[in-house]
Amino acid sequence: QVQLVESGGGLVQAGDSLRLSCAASGRTFSRYAMGWFRQAPGKEREFVAARSWSDITTYYADSVKGRFTISRDSTKNTVYLQMNSLKPEDTADYYCAAKVPISGGNVYTRGNEYDYWGQGTQVTVSS
Repeated sequence: QVQLVESGGGLVQAGDSLRLSCAASGRTFSRYAMGWFRQAPGKEREFVAARSWSDITTYYADSVKGRFTISRDSTKNTVYLQMNSLKPEDTADYYCAAKVPISGGNVYTRGNEYDYWGQGTQVTVSS
């Protein structure tokens, strides 16, 4: 079992930056592929970013590419989502997720592929 707890959300202005954290506890954190998803009010959950177990591969949604960065600090059992140049359309609840990977280099972009989820943290970007 892995428990995930997100933090770092808040209210910011367009153009600002935020760093979300996802603290993991339980089984060996470094052996999981990780992902970030978001869900805006009235919309379906969507993929944001993913990082492979091996930390070799990252993948981003087109809407955040070049602005967001997913990283992992295994010494702290934490995954981060650095969000720069935030836009009002980035407003959503953000969730981290963990998956036992099939291979070290795989990344996963579909929510139903993940095994564990956090409770979410809210990000609001004002114009």
